[in-house]
Amino acid sequence: MNILVTGGSKGVGNAIVNKLAEKSGDHIYFTYLNSEAAASELEVKYPNVSKVQCDFSDENSLSSLVDKMEQWNIDVLINNAAVNPQKKHFHKLDEASLVRDFKTNIVSTITVTQAAIRIFRKKKSGKIITILSSAIIGKPAVGWSEYIAGKNYLLSLSKSWATENNRFNITSNCVSPSFMLTDFNQDVDERLVEEIISSHPLGKLILPAEVADAVAFLTTCSQHINGQNIVMNAAMDI
Repeated sequence: MNILVTGGSKGVGNAIVNKLAEKSGDHIYFTYLNSEAAASELEVKYPNVSKVQCDFSDENSLSSLVDKMEQWNIDVLINNAAVNPQKKHFHKLDEASLVRDFKTNIVSTITVTQAAIRIFRKKKSGKIITILSSAIIGKPAVGWSEYIAGKNYLLSLSKSWATENNRFNITSNCVSPSFMLTDFNQDVDERLVEEIISSHPLGKLILPAEVADAVAFLTTCSQHINGQNIVMNAAMDI
C-alpha cells in the first residue's frame, strides 16, 4: 500500500510513520513543515519512507502536495497535521487568528481529503483515518474551545466521508486519544499534567506509540468498520 501521513515528523505523527514503516511491503509518505532533521532521520532509517515538505497554510504548497498524491496513487490517507490553536477563553479569541487556524487545520485537511477521495473513487477502495482528541468527549476543557470545535468539525466531516463513499469501498474512521505529551503541547503547565495523570484511570498518560497501534489496525481493518471514532481514554467518560 501507499500511505500518506500528514504531519509525520514529530509527536504522534512520527510514531505512526515508525509503526507503519515496519511493514516493508508498504511505502509511507509523510509531510513536515520545519522539522528537517527529524524528517530526514525517518527517511534514512527506513528505505520505504519518503518525506515531503508542505506548508498547510500556503495554497501553492498544498497544491503541490495534491499533485504528488496523484503520482503516489495513495491507498490510505492519515490526517494528522495541525498547528497549535489559541489556548484562551472563548471571549478572548482573536478573530484573525481564528480564521488563520481554521484555514490551516480544517480547510487544508478538506483539500487533502478531497484529493484522496478522488483517487480512491477511481480505484474503488481507500481508507481515511483522522487523528482527533478525546477532548471532544464529555465536558470541554476550559480554554480549549477553538481546539475542541475544530476536532468536532473534523469528526462530523469524517462521518460524511464514510457515508458518501461507502459504495466505493472507502472507509473513514477517527482515532481520539486522551492527553499525551508531545511537541504539540510542550508548553502545558506541569501542574495540569500532574492533575491529568492523577485523575486518569490508569494513572499514566497514553503514549504516541499506542495511538500508532490503533492507526495501524485501521489501515487494514474490515470495511464494516466505517464512520467510527476510536476513543482512547481508558473509559474516562463512562
